[in-house]
Parts: sequence; C-alpha cells; structure tokens
Amino acid sequence: MPSSNIADRLPLALALGDPAGVGPEVSAKAWEARHTHRLPPFFVVGDARSIAAVWNGPIVRLDDPARAVEAFDHGLPLIQVEDAGTIVAGEPNPAGARCSLDSLELAVGLTRGGAAAALVTGPVSKAQLYGIGFVHPGQTEFVAERCGVSRENVVMMLAGPTLRTVPITTHVPLKDVSGLISIELIMSKARTTERGLSRDFGISRPRLAIAGFNPHAGESGALGREEIDFVIPAIERLREEGIEIEGPLAADTMFHPRARAEYDAALCLYHDQALIPIKTLHFDEGVNMTLGLPIVRTSPDHGTAFNIAGRNCANPGATIAAIQLAGQCAEHRARAG
Repeated sequence: MPSSNIADRLPLALALGDPAGVGPEVSAKAWEARHTHRLPPFFVVGDARSIAAVWNGPIVRLDDPARAVEAFDHGLPLIQVEDAGTIVAGEPNPAGARCSLDSLELAVGLTRGGAAAALVTGPVSKAQLYGIGFVHPGQTEFVAERCGVSRENVVMMLAGPTLRTVPITTHVPLKDVSGLISIELIMSKARTTERGLSRDFGISRPRLAIAGFNPHAGESGALGREEIDFVIPAIERLREEGIEIEGPLAADTMFHPRARAEYDAALCLYHDQALIPIKTLHFDEGVNMTLGLPIVRTSPDHGTAFNIAGRNCANPGATIAAIQLAGQCAEHRARAG
C-alpha cells in the first residue's frame, strides 16, 4: 500500500552549496544521521568530488531523482553537476561558485518540476557568486525569481524549536532602515508570514507580534516616531483584515520564554533584531525558510565556514533541522491540498 507521507514517495532536493565550504560535509553527515533523526529521503545536487574530498562514505549517483527513495538507505543519492574545477576545502574559487550556482539552478528546477517534494539549499559564498556575475542579493531572491515570484512578495523567516522571526528589512545598512520602513512593507511581510504559517506549518490562526524600531518601542514618540508613523497604522489595518497581531513590543522584552509563548512568529524591523535572538537560542538548529513561494524552500542558517571546511568538525545540526522542516512543511502542503 503506498505511503501517506509525501516525503516517503517523493524525495527532497538538497543543493550542496559552495564545494569548498562545509555544505558537502554537513550534507553527508546528515545522511549518516538519517535514522537517528528520522530524516525523509533526500538527494544532493552538486559535484561528487566535493563530498569525496571530506567524506569516505557511499555515494549513489543518480540519473533520475525518482530513484533517490530506493537508493537512500544504500548511500547518499547524488545528481552530478559538472564541474567544480579544482576543489580544495576552505579555498573557494570561481569554478566552485559556478558549480554552486548550477547546483542551485538544477535543484530549483527539479523541485519546481515536481521531482522533489521540497528544496533545501546549502551555504554559498555571496562574494564568490558576485565575482561571476550573480546579480541577486542572495539565494532567496534567486529562488523567488526562478519560481516567478517578485522578491517583494517573499519573506525570509528564521525558525528554531521555540522561536520564529522575520526580518522586515534584511541586508541593508542599519542607518538606512528607518527610510525603508513603510506601512505597506510591514503589511506585505505580515500577510505573507500569516499565510505561510497557515500553509506550511498547519497553524489555523497564526498569532503575530511585531517589534518596535526604537528602544522601549519609541516611548510614545519620545525616543522616535517610527512606531507612531508606520508600525501602529500597519497593525491597525492588519487587524481590520482579520490578522491577529500584537505590538509594537519593546524588542528587549519580547524574546524571553513567557513572551515567546504568546506568538507564532515575531516580525522584526531590521536584520540583527531578528537574527540575534534566533542564533542565541538555536545556533545549531536554526533554519532559514522562504515563505511565499510555490515550493517549500529551507536552508541551514549558517554560512560556508571556509575556515573550518575539510576539518571534519562542522556541526550538521542546522542542515538536519532544515531537512526535517522541509519534509514537515511539504507534508502540511500535501495534506491541505
């Protein structure tokens, strides 16, 4: 009788990321831990030599992703991407950057085409990608474009076992954040977050909280007007739409355990406001997830770590968490139809 679990019938696709980074190592370690963590079947996309350079376990090369489920217990299933040039762990180069981009492109295409239940993306080097002409701020925007979704309509969410955060602005200088905040931007990110929590996490009525921009959430304008001019009007309009949202909350008091129990996701107005609490609480388990896409996409919330690549000391926890979350969200979507 066919399994009712989508991930048992359709594997996940995992792009290995930069071949000189820790992506190949943590992906292989995740496969080794597949039984301990009850991971859904997945296949990796990249150059097999990047894995062989840091791991001596079994690799099963595939020409068809459909074979990944049956191959999963025999070895790490791999779709080969040619070629990453000379691979030395910890020493990135343009050929490796091109390989990471080709791997990402192929993994997105396979997931979009229905060959994979979800997409997991390994860490890439933005500096190396920019050097070969990559024009996107990051993988999130690239995946969104390939899925036919405007970057303005997707949300980056950081998820851990006890906290989910959403940065409303992302990779911009702190001095520019105030000028980028608007009622419309806050509302757009809140709507996408609310839909994503429902669609991908099965939360019937998501509860949102939004942080203030200024210390003490502005102290009624005494410490800044961003809350009065933008945050409060956005909250009022979102409530009129039926979205459950609280705030603006003082950012220094909204991440302790009792406060976290009151919401399903925290909207934060700038990068570090969202990432400091998630990395403090869940450094080795944090997952970067893109909401608003027609596919499920997750990523470990860490970088290439070139400084430790090839030393067999990279922690696979975040990659394992990204695989687990991708499988869970794919299952929620499948059940919802």
